[in-house]
Amino acid sequence: MTDFVGQTVEAARRVLAARLKTAAIESAELDARILTGHALGLNLTGLISVAQRELTSDESAHLEEFARRRLAGEPVARILGEKEFWGLPLQLSSATLVPRPDTETVVELALELLRAGGDLALPMRIADLGTGSGAILLALLSELPAAEGFGTDISEAALQTAAANAACVGLSERATFIACDYARGLSGSFDLIVSNPPYVRSADIGSLAVEVRNHDPLAALDGGADGLDAYRALIPQAAGLLAPGAALVVEAGEGQSGPIQALMTSAGLMPATAPKADLAGIPRAVAGHKMAR
Repeated sequence: MTDFVGQTVEAARRVLAARLKTAAIESAELDARILTGHALGLNLTGLISVAQRELTSDESAHLEEFARRRLAGEPVARILGEKEFWGLPLQLSSATLVPRPDTETVVELALELLRAGGDLALPMRIADLGTGSGAILLALLSELPAAEGFGTDISEAALQTAAANAACVGLSERATFIACDYARGLSGSFDLIVSNPPYVRSADIGSLAVEVRNHDPLAALDGGADGLDAYRALIPQAAGLLAPGAALVVEAGEGQSGPIQALMTSAGLMPATAPKADLAGIPRAVAGHKMAR
């Protein structure tokens, strides 16, 4: 027996929202609408059109399972199995992070730099180091019609997810996925390299929101004692692959933009522009470029 048996669609949504609110979930109303729609296979318009219909027993069971998972701290995106990023529907797996709006700042800055340097329709080679779900790479390829993209990851499971996403959004022909540690499996020169590496300090993992610490893969979060281990590895690798004038753009955690810029300078990369802030005002995307000959 669940709270949803015998309830109308609208009443069940309200019951779920109340349960989520009681659990101090800030997005309770939105989560309830999304999960109710997912349980019934309906969008918002569909939910409105059947608002006074009673749930079937199967629908009640599905919604109760979703409620249990959300109340246990599982993100809505993981319950749905997908997350939209840059307008693209991306599948998730246990080996990938849930793409977050903050990361779109990396895409924005990368496109700004490319636009300042020339025509976005020209052929170019781009790489995404630690690609995970393929979010950044696929977002860029969707904006760069003649670009060829390479996504790397040490996780074969993540690469399978990324390849499935490339196929889903029609970008398979221009996206290649390679199992390696950051840039070690790449060769040739690149016109743009991007990365959202692990950058959470090891000691801070336990204080992350339960949605993150219990559901995102630890390897994609833990950046070592100071959060900068991944940057020390990937920045020199990327610097050796950038074409003259090309840029490396990486995501940064709060307070990390300065140290990351110093690591870029040590690797021979000059600041391409000021770090780009996310909607919360945190410098989120840091860029360095290789001097043109």
